[in-house]
Amino acid sequence: MSLKIRFRFDGRCSVHPRYNPETDGRPQHKNCEGCESLYVISLYTAVARKKGETGEGLIVRHAVQREEECEPNSTERPPVP
Repeated sequence: MSLKIRFRFDGRCSVHPRYNPETDGRPQHKNCEGCESLYVISLYTAVARKKGETGEGLIVRHAVQREEECEPNSTERPPVP
């Protein structure tokens, strides 16, 4: 099984439409909520991208084997989800 994740966010500040947090870094306008929100979104996207590339924090679940598929002489039962 494979999983493909895309990290893309298109957003603009209504007051400062030229601000791009990926190229500009921290917003120059400290009191602008729109610029600050875009910056925070870019930070979270960067963290998620890094975790996705390294596989850190991903949980892998394996299919649980049904009782009928277990060996008939086995006393071991499959785990209950």
